[in-house]
Amino acid sequence: MKAVVITSPGSPKVLQVQEVDEPQLQDGEVLIKIEATAINMVDTFQRKGLNRLRIGASPYLGLECSGTIEAVGTNVSRWKIGDQVCALLSGGGYAEKVTVPSVQLLPVPPNISLKDAAFFPKAAYTVWSTVFMISKLSPGQSFLVHGGSTGIGTFAIQIAKYYGIKVFTTAVSEEELAFCKDIGADVCINCKTEDFVVRVNEETQGKGVDVILDSIGEGYYKPNLESLNVSGRLFLSVGGKFLMFGYIGDTRPKTNLVTLLTKHVTIQLIDLHGKSIENKGEIVREVEKNVWPAIDCGKVKPVVYKSFPLSEASEAHSLMESSKHMGKILLFP
Repeated sequence: MKAVVITSPGSPKVLQVQEVDEPQLQDGEVLIKIEATAINMVDTFQRKGLNRLRIGASPYLGLECSGTIEAVGTNVSRWKIGDQVCALLSGGGYAEKVTVPSVQLLPVPPNISLKDAAFFPKAAYTVWSTVFMISKLSPGQSFLVHGGSTGIGTFAIQIAKYYGIKVFTTAVSEEELAFCKDIGADVCINCKTEDFVVRVNEETQGKGVDVILDSIGEGYYKPNLESLNVSGRLFLSVGGKFLMFGYIGDTRPKTNLVTLLTKHVTIQLIDLHGKSIENKGEIVREVEKNVWPAIDCGKVKPVVYKSFPLSEASEAHSLMESSKHMGKILLFP
């Protein structure tokens, strides 16, 4: 089969399509013929050699995909050959085929194309497992998502609005802010021209928001704490512009313990792919139960900016790193 290979750590130009061996189907897995995969910022880190490959993970990039089941391993009961699915992966999406534990699959919603379904797995699993399962964000509360025009941001805005939550978001241009407003954001803040701490506190009468999801990172740590309500929850995405707890191009953030103690703030790093298969399966079940109905009724839609063939993976990575896109960038075989 064909797959995108990192020939050596470096710029997008190191990505090349090569003939490689097909993945071997294991017990409890299915083999998917890939329709599309989505690019995530963490892929660019791995391309540069900044992200260690997990033991047992595919050597190829790609943390989510959509496609058709081509083969089924032993001890797989729900799925059969020919089923159209989308899946969270431990790598391998930049290829024609991939194997994945069956518990990490979800059916493609009937009103979504097989290709566009690649938009959902990582965003849905990440947002639901943190913002909702862990932080218990609920109707009537407030939520700030940084980078509202990103893939994860566009999903987070839509699912939060579906559940009756007041959504704040930041972006860097008026075009992005208008787009965020169109998909449901209540308060849109231009972080290039406005102080989001001031705006958040104005809009909440000084209380702050209940939950913040930050996949941007650089320089936001202290302002995030200042924007949180008492007992607020801050989620920092390892897969965004964070490398563990340090910022790209910044020093490690200094924690203000007084703020943490007086506000009873909870801070948590998001690293969904470090979870066990069993834990991922639990999250998948919760996503299907709570997110898929919102997709089925058209309240949450895929936001796909552009699609590239595998042979143009380098161009797709360049676009991702430019940040000149809204929603997700897809690759297809």
